[in-house]
Amino acid sequence: MAKKAKTMEIEKIETAKEFQVGDLAVYPAHGVGRIESIECRTINGDKHEFYILKILDNSMVIMIPTRNVASVGLRDVIDKKEIPRIFSVLRKKKNETFDNQTWNRRYKEYMDKIKSGSLYDVADVFRDLFVLKRVKDLSFGERKLLDTARGLLLRELCMAQNADEETVWADIDALYSKPQ
Repeated sequence: MAKKAKTMEIEKIETAKEFQVGDLAVYPAHGVGRIESIECRTINGDKHEFYILKILDNSMVIMIPTRNVASVGLRDVIDKKEIPRIFSVLRKKKNETFDNQTWNRRYKEYMDKIKSGSLYDVADVFRDLFVLKRVKDLSFGERKLLDTARGLLLRELCMAQNADEETVWADIDALYSKPQ
């Protein structure tokens, strides 16, 4: 089992995306950013290359070792062809199993999905919380997660579609305002 995991890790490293200055990239749980520079720094006597990523939403700057791109989940913005699949996740009926869970268990599961870096997982979290919000009050943590998921979803879809947030939000909101 350990050998298989190691092989998968090697494959992940070998297929890691190489970014160039100016490229857009998505950092899990923080959203879309632009590679501002690629810098070489010496740490404990060893030279390491870093991507300097500036998150577009809040101007946060993140240093990512180039050799850790796969392990941290840095990836390209989704392709425009993937947008219909994201909308199908948003349209899917809400998973009823979480209604029996406590809010803090749901919170942990949702946080894990957001940290995964997958826009499909973020769409899943947004859908579940958005629908749940219509049924009952959300905890403070769940409200924050809903806002986070909404922001991550909106900003990446905007980049993928080359559209403004109002247009993208109108498309998403239309999914939930129609009777299902």
